[in-house]
Amino acid sequence: MVSFASVGCHALPMSAPNVTLSWQGPEGIVAVITMDEGENRFDLDVVRHWHGLIDQVAAKEGPLALVTTGTGKFYSNGLNLEWLMANPDDAREFLHELNRLWGRILGLDCHTTAAVNGHCFGAGALLTSAHDRITMRADRGYWCMPELDLALPVSEKMAQLLLARLPRTAIARALNTAHRFTGPEALTAGIADEILAEEELLAATIAHSAVLATKSREVIGIHKQMLYGDTIRSLTGD
Repeated sequence: MVSFASVGCHALPMSAPNVTLSWQGPEGIVAVITMDEGENRFDLDVVRHWHGLIDQVAAKEGPLALVTTGTGKFYSNGLNLEWLMANPDDAREFLHELNRLWGRILGLDCHTTAAVNGHCFGAGALLTSAHDRITMRADRGYWCMPELDLALPVSEKMAQLLLARLPRTAIARALNTAHRFTGPEALTAGIADEILAEEELLAATIAHSAVLATKSREVIGIHKQMLYGDTIRSLTGD
């Protein structure tokens, strides 16, 4: 169980996150959520903002797919540990809402892809695992679960999410060695579904998603419940 010390800490203010939603692809059927906050770390305000964006995505009628991505060097460098240490009273709510976010994306009734533009650590790697598909840069960026090096074990819900979506051997290596998977290594391990050049990553992911956006959302939703229902309910608390 992850715990955070509070000795000598003072609450840090939260600022409006620079995480935006745009509609791309033919007729705007691909929802693209872009994180543009440097290391793109998660605190409570960021997670609440994400929930608002997912509300908008889920409310769209008709053809739909979701792509999430970052900018620059990072997709996401995980939890904002400084904020967590400074706000111990909010830690329980934060982790609950973070789990719920992963569960909502995992159960979304459309095809979802994480376009991993750079480094992807911890909570960032878990976010990608909630998607149906992961694309990564071929030349730069690590996918990593660094909790072993931080001496902070993942929660059972985190492990459940990883194991629901990714090969067990890859997750065992990720958790028990904190290995930093390059794009080619992630592809070989079954973590990534495709690796692409930096300049092709987002456009190719959107194009692929646009084709799948026309598939039956009702059937996708049913199939996701069959595949991941227990994990979705565990994460969302339903």
